Amino acid sequence: MKPIRIKIEKIKNNPENPRVIKDYKFNKLVRSVKEFPQMLELRPIVVDENNIILGGNMRYKAAVQAGLKEVYVIQADELTEKQKKEFVIKDNSSFGEWDWDVLANEWDIQSLKDWGLDIPKWEDTDDFDNDLEDTGAYDYPEDTAESSHVKMVQLFLTTETEPNFREWELKLREKYNTDNLTDTIYQAIKETFNNYDN
Repeated sequence: MKPIRIKIEKIKNNPENPRVIKDYKFNKLVRSVKEFPQMLELRPIVVDENNIILGGNMRYKAAVQAGLKEVYVIQADELTEKQKKEFVIKDNSSFGEWDWDVLANEWDIQSLKDWGLDIPKWEDTDDFDNDLEDTGAYDYPEDTAESSHVKMVQLFLTTETEPNFREWELKLREKYNTDNLTDTIYQAIKETFNNYDN
């Protein structure tokens, strides 16, 4: 299906949309739409045969707020009612998470902030927890937070300790044949405690 361009007033908001972006995050999205409107052609709004939004409610609202007269849509007019509901949920599900290590080392942090990504204040460890909380990293459903099999450990590095740490990490990855920081640290701690017990 190829995106088509239509007048924005022909699109109808979906009252059953389960996901919203509020306050400053929404304002960031509006700014992003104003500064990079081509994004909406690359990520068009998905509508049904009646032009009711199935995917892209917040992009639509941001486009309205930004004053756009036309937007790109993909019309999914062959879906059953059940498939439409399924699409709405799956399109709004957040699968995966950011690899903060890669972002911090491979991307320009200011550009990421300008593009709307909420970045923890790496250099300010006192406020790190609050900033990370704002990213949604701690957003677990109440009934599963305690039973989750995934737990978070934070590692704070200063500009002085970070270069040495990266050097040690590479050596430890080779030693333990690990491919990520979490497994590497786990193996190093495990070996340290095994040696300590002996």
